[in-house]
Amino acid sequence: MESRVFEDNKKVLGKNTVENATVIRNDSIFQKKVRVKDGIAQALINICASFSILLLVGITAYVFYHGIGVIDWQFLSTTPSFINDTFGIAGNIVNTLYLIIITLLIVTPIGVGAAIYLNEYARPGKIVKIIEFTTETLSGIPSIIFGLFGMVVFGSLFGYSIIAGAITLALMVLPLITRNTQEALKTVPDSYRIGALGMGAEKWYLIRTILLPSAMPGIVTGVVLAIGRIVGESAALLFTAGSAQTLPFFGQYGEGLIEKIGQPGGSLTIQLYLSMSNAEYEQAFGIATILLIVVFIINYVTKLVAKKLQTE
Repeated sequence: MESRVFEDNKKVLGKNTVENATVIRNDSIFQKKVRVKDGIAQALINICASFSILLLVGITAYVFYHGIGVIDWQFLSTTPSFINDTFGIAGNIVNTLYLIIITLLIVTPIGVGAAIYLNEYARPGKIVKIIEFTTETLSGIPSIIFGLFGMVVFGSLFGYSIIAGAITLALMVLPLITRNTQEALKTVPDSYRIGALGMGAEKWYLIRTILLPSAMPGIVTGVVLAIGRIVGESAALLFTAGSAQTLPFFGQYGEGLIEKIGQPGGSLTIQLYLSMSNAEYEQAFGIATILLIVVFIINYVTKLVAKKLQTE
């Protein structure tokens, strides 16, 4: 008798389960009718995405079409010379490398250190909010204002020189590295901190061996984005670093490489501006092509490094 009642209840429950599953399946989002507003929104999103892609392709194709024919070995390996009737951007390439290296040497320790203090040491409160607000405001200041400030302050100390331009650029990209590092540290789980501190690890040992390696993909991304900002900057450098195109004098012991830091040096973007001002459009498009290639390489390297660090 009990077994028969059990079987009857099982059949009823099974029937109800099938009916409930059918109702759920019929009421699922896959069976619902697509609304007209959703279709219009999706179409607008697709149009905007397509427009962005076409805009990028159009600008790149236009610049490459006018500039790729100018690029050759002489264009990349020589400096302008009225005597030899040549034009090259070797000096501008070297100056750009100087600016990138010196700026990163100045700003990376400061930016990463500031992010570590804000995220790991400072207590949440008004001071932290003021610092974060100041950092965000600093990132929104126009570059021409940084150039005027750099000319008045650093220009009076170092004159028109690469070091003056590099310090000015360091102020510009400091918020970028600080915020990226801070956000990268926030993504590290708190269990890492609790576990390390529970095992008796010191604060700095925890940061050095656990937090920084875990946040390294985000830190590297911020540094590479800063490089892109440095490469593309012109207004601030025009007032601080000058527009000289000379190569450094190596000397017997390479002392010219150090002396070059205190000398004027125009970057690729400065030379692009000067070429356009002098109506030398072929040279300008050639430099623009080189800059686009550099930007593509930076973006590609960023993705590779971030992907590799995330898998380790």
